[in-house]
Amino acid sequence: MVLLTSIHHIAIICSDYEKSKAFYVHKLGFQVIQETYREERDSYKLDLSLNGSYVIELFSFPDPPARQTRPEGAGLRHLAFTVSSLEQAVQELHEKGVETEPIRTDPLTGKRFTFFFDPDQLPLELYEQ
Repeated sequence: MVLLTSIHHIAIICSDYEKSKAFYVHKLGFQVIQETYREERDSYKLDLSLNGSYVIELFSFPDPPARQTRPEGAGLRHLAFTVSSLEQAVQELHEKGVETEPIRTDPLTGKRFTFFFDPDQLPLELYEQ
C-alpha cells in the first residue's frame, strides 16, 4: 500500500503563458520559485509557491486543446483555496478585475465558498475556513 503524506503540486497547462503567469502571480499572489524555458518542447515551466509551499507548476505548450468546462467532463473539476475571510478575498479579486460567482453556503459543511475562473476557464474555488 502506498502511504501518501500530502499533495506535492498541481500542474496546469495554459493557452496564453504571459496572461496566466500574470493572473497567478499578480492577481492571486503566488510567488515565483523558478521559471524555465524548455527549448526542445517550446514550453515554459513556472514553479509557483503559496505562503512558502510549492503548489503549482504552470506549463505552456504550443496549441494545447481547449479545456472542456460545460458540460463538465471527467477529470479534474476544480482547485480550491482556503481563505480566512471570504468577503475580503472576494473584494480583493474584484479590485483586481477578477469576477466571482455569488457567495454560497455548502449544505454539507455549513462553510461559505465561491468560484471564479483562471484565464483558461479553469474553475477555482475560495473556501472559507
